[in-house]
Amino acid sequence: MSSSLPVHYYGLANGKVYIIYARFYEIGFDDSGLEFVLAVLKDFIYDYESEALFSVVSNEVVPPQSHKTIDVPEPNMKIKKVYRKLDTYGDAAAKLSKKILQKKDSKTSKKPKKTKSTKKGKK
Repeated sequence: MSSSLPVHYYGLANGKVYIIYARFYEIGFDDSGLEFVLAVLKDFIYDYESEALFSVVSNEVVPPQSHKTIDVPEPNMKIKKVYRKLDTYGDAAAKLSKKILQKKDSKTSKKPKKTKSTKKGKK
């Protein structure tokens, strides 16, 4: 990623690789600041149990020391959320954790599907 600011990578149990990075923004005259971007990398999957990173493009395991493979100038990613009212990477990581927990809770707390009930008629 072409940024002079740090980029943090997170491999999740669902196989997705999230990144959090900061960038400067400017809106109008004299309105600028730092925003934190939460995105999913599309070219990589993460095996949580073996702690291995896989390239979808080359279908190979990415060695832990090979940061150049994942840290490219224009990564294939999908931005999920941009936060402007955060101060640190720790705040952004907390948002990612909260997002993951909310997703997990929504999957486990789904209401069961209604089934047709059969009523026995009176004779």
